[in-house]
Amino acid sequence: MPTSSSIREARLALGQQLRALRQQHGLTARELARRCGWHESKCSRIENGHKAASPKDIEVWARACGDGSAAAELIGIARGIDGMYVEWRAMEKAGLKRAQERVLPLWDQTRRFRAYAQNLIPGPLQTRAYTKAVLAGIRERRGLPDDVEAAVVTRMEKQKVLTERGKEFDVVLEESVLYRRMGPQEVMIEQLSRLLEVSVLASVSLGIIPLSADRSLMPPVEDFWVFDDRQVNVELVSAFLTVKQAGEVKRYLDDFTRLRQLAHSGGPALTLIAAAINTYARSPNPSGRADPTSE
Repeated sequence: MPTSSSIREARLALGQQLRALRQQHGLTARELARRCGWHESKCSRIENGHKAASPKDIEVWARACGDGSAAAELIGIARGIDGMYVEWRAMEKAGLKRAQERVLPLWDQTRRFRAYAQNLIPGPLQTRAYTKAVLAGIRERRGLPDDVEAAVVTRMEKQKVLTERGKEFDVVLEESVLYRRMGPQEVMIEQLSRLLEVSVLASVSLGIIPLSADRSLMPPVEDFWVFDDRQVNVELVSAFLTVKQAGEVKRYLDDFTRLRQLAHSGGPALTLIAAAINTYARSPNPSGRADPTSE
């Protein structure tokens, strides 16, 4: 699971830095534990990433090594790890509008965006009606305060980044996203038409991975965003994952490259979107449910 893997590897990287600090000052794990007043196994578990090192642990560790000045940077890393995994209930407890506003500084600072989606059309490409359907579902599912209308306004305002000078968007969607209905039939037709419109923007490169693609090398993964090759945000069922460790970010970048290679761009991508629009338009189902297999 990406959550446990990312956090475990980040803890291991911090543990290796703490081990290096210990060894730099000629201390065995047993001696460090004695100076800290801990059981020796605690040092081993921290160094091997099996236990999170608290700011207090790091401060005591650095002092035991006779190098208290090393603590500040390591504590900063530890706090970054703590912030990697934020449960939705904590992030959204003040409402969906505040949760939307939380990411605005990151979007303002970023120049190059990469996005992959197998579940939902990414926020900047959404229509108002599609966004409202998505957020209303989240609010009901998670029992949140009803500020959907205000949250929709915030997300719509965020879409200005698509036309801001110097910003680039590379977006890859699974073809199945086009057929995942969010709201009535007309909402989906409008949303897919919106995709056709944004695909011609100079700042946007849109790719669609067809259902027929061979996925043996690169199967679908969780939806994620990459910001300037320095941070990845991943939306999980229970939480929001922020990845900043260079090695972990590189894994997402490598997977994005593989996903990109599977995607159709330009005319072939537009053809897939147009086919989905036609499927919705001619659907005989009163509920408006599109069926991509009923060709």
